[in-house]
Amino acid sequence: MPGPAPKKQLLHLVFGGELSRLDAHEFKDLDQLDLVGIYPNYASAHAAWRAKAQQTVDNAHMRYFIVHLHRLLDPEATSAGQAR
Repeated sequence: MPGPAPKKQLLHLVFGGELSRLDAHEFKDLDQLDLVGIYPNYASAHAAWRAKAQQTVDNAHMRYFIVHLHRLLDPEATSAGQAR
């Protein structure tokens, strides 16, 4: 009897940096971007994002983002069940 199927790898990138303006997503200095890492699922990416965001809470211009790499790599495979 086979075991449960392994979970599909859904890659997420966490990165951030200082914004040039608070009302836009344009970075002040691209050479200073903080590439936190690539994670196999949303939950681990969210944990990394939260940790970095909390470290920089005193700088209003610092922002961290989660990019759903799996959606960019295979946009047709994304379904309602994989919304996160």
